[in-house]
Amino acid sequence: MTANRPVLAGVDASAPSLAAVRWAAREAGRRDTILRLLHACVFEETHDHDELLLEHVDRRLRRAAGIARDQAPGVRVETAVRLGLAADLLLEEAVDAALVVLGSHGLGGWRGALIGSVALRVAAEAPCPVVVVPGHQPTRTGPVVAGIDRSESSEHALRFAFEEAAATRAPVLVVHAGDDDAGLVARVAAWRREYPDLEVRTEVVPERVPARALEHAAPDARLIVVGTRGRGPVAGGILGSTGNALLSRAVCPVAVVH
Repeated sequence: MTANRPVLAGVDASAPSLAAVRWAAREAGRRDTILRLLHACVFEETHDHDELLLEHVDRRLRRAAGIARDQAPGVRVETAVRLGLAADLLLEEAVDAALVVLGSHGLGGWRGALIGSVALRVAAEAPCPVVVVPGHQPTRTGPVVAGIDRSESSEHALRFAFEEAAATRAPVLVVHAGDDDAGLVARVAAWRREYPDLEVRTEVVPERVPARALEHAAPDARLIVVGTRGRGPVAGGILGSTGNALLSRAVCPVAVVH
């Protein structure tokens, strides 16, 4: 875990945003670090009602801070209002964050979209892990699921998954969509030795669509963790089809680890 860096959560009044605040509060509490709640505002020009809008934003942040403290008593909460586009501001602040937590949709998103543009861009470009949380999700007690392939990013995903599982005393399920069973066992062996008290299962799924394999492998997953392809100008290309599909359809939080 990244010590002493805050957990950063983007805030508006949407249900996924408040679900993200709850998830982020628990995470900040167990990491013993600050939870930073950020609300982005865009003013095209000065209007008389701007002061009223800022008061409204302040009420949103105070409500979110209260939700966070109820969820994780004792957690240290900071709030900030910044002018600018949400994705740009979150990516700026992510440089100094241990983790970014976002709702799958915000208030400004197109209702028909599978995932909000802010969540997609931040998940693709942030320098730290990003967790995207859907709204109205029940508490899940299943495993932490790590989806891996042969890429270097899969090792980072495995580390994040095992750390989260150890902190929450959850089992781990490592899933590989393909037919390389021996390679999967070898890669997971080192993590088993590092976390001998964890219950760990591996599963090779003969599935050409990895996102579907992950969803079917653990329908009760509390968290799904995947890596990325790196960075670049097109968010969808960075995450790849697996990341895009999971962020669009998953009914549990999804962590994207760079």
